[in-house]
Amino acid sequence: MANRDDFINPNTSSPVTVSDADSFLLDSSQIGSASGSFQNEGFLSGADGAAAADAEFGFSRPDFRQTPLVGTVDFYERHVFLCYKNPQVWPPRIEAAEFDRLPRLLAAALTARKNDVKKQTRLTICEGHDGTETSNGDVLIFPDMIRYRRLTHFDVDTFVEEVLVKDGEWLPGNPEALTGWYIFVCCHGSRDRRCGVCGPATVSRLLEEIESNGLQGKVSVSPCSHIGGHKFAGNVIIFGRNTHKEVSGHWYGYVTPDDAPQLLEQHVSKGEIVDWLWRGQMGLSEDEQKASQQHRLSINGGTDMDRGTRNSNDVDIRTCGSQLEGTGCCQANGNISCCQTTQPSVDADNFNLNQENAEFTTEKKSSFKRQISRSSSGKGTRSRKVCSMPTWYESWEREDTYAVLAVVGAAISVAYAFNCYRQLK
Repeated sequence: MANRDDFINPNTSSPVTVSDADSFLLDSSQIGSASGSFQNEGFLSGADGAAAADAEFGFSRPDFRQTPLVGTVDFYERHVFLCYKNPQVWPPRIEAAEFDRLPRLLAAALTARKNDVKKQTRLTICEGHDGTETSNGDVLIFPDMIRYRRLTHFDVDTFVEEVLVKDGEWLPGNPEALTGWYIFVCCHGSRDRRCGVCGPATVSRLLEEIESNGLQGKVSVSPCSHIGGHKFAGNVIIFGRNTHKEVSGHWYGYVTPDDAPQLLEQHVSKGEIVDWLWRGQMGLSEDEQKASQQHRLSINGGTDMDRGTRNSNDVDIRTCGSQLEGTGCCQANGNISCCQTTQPSVDADNFNLNQENAEFTTEKKSSFKRQISRSSSGKGTRSRKVCSMPTWYESWEREDTYAVLAVVGAAISVAYAFNCYRQLK
């Protein structure tokens, strides 16, 4: 398998993978329960705890940038993202959690129809908040670059049938065309501590760079659930159109916050792959990923790979303890990969920029270059704090309200019926 720290679960025929001893495992009793989420049991707190977490699980961990990246993405042809709550409340196996009905039913429906789905499909959960651009129940599909709004558990079977099996449209929800660039960063800390430490800091830096360079509305960044390859954290996927209107999903590993300016400048602005962080891409097999990179390196002389040997200790990311509390690591692959294995077509995508979707002024480009130069020089480590402790009302979503109203309504009905019964007696 391309994700070398994964293997097929022998107890199930579904193509869901679980991690081996390379990962930091949770106790099996925590799977699918809130006890594995990182706002509960104390794990590490304060500056000392954050420093210890970085040394063990973050960008200073011993195995950081010790494994080759290229060819570590399993072949697949379509990526489906379900917007659902946030990493602070995701259990380790959100697609199998008893109380997270929508992701569980969607994952089960995809697995049940895997032999009917013509395209090899991945399912990943990304952050969603009601009343925002990505509300709970929204579904993003790549490379189709479309969004369906407000999928509910009642619609799952019909949605899978019409959209993912028949490659048609789901009539209750009109598909919206996506424009610009979409970046997903694994922040699934209850699945893997490395993702919980590295992901949020990387998201924070990307958002800062997007705001400072006026890219709001052109580049979207979202935390996502486990995508495979925990040891490569921080893991990043970038989707966008090239000049030929084609969409590819490029995977990057060992990404630090200081790499954010280069990804935005080189990949998004110029359409050039950052090879020293590149794991592979959607639509290519392992061998094709390696051949694609070798072709690029033969053209540019391999200069882009030289930075891959830089000292990982140059980066000092301090993460607030509330991001780390109670975190565990990988229990199962959060991606549901559905469909029969098919032979991929060879398409070494050079991923040129669609100028319409991402225009940079000369001043912005210069700003990016100055930031990249500073981060590459090794002078002055960057200390950054990412803190998020959700309260009950921050994680409360619309479906939770409906559930409470239903329970209250049922209780009132029972009380009324009992009262009528007593009066009749």
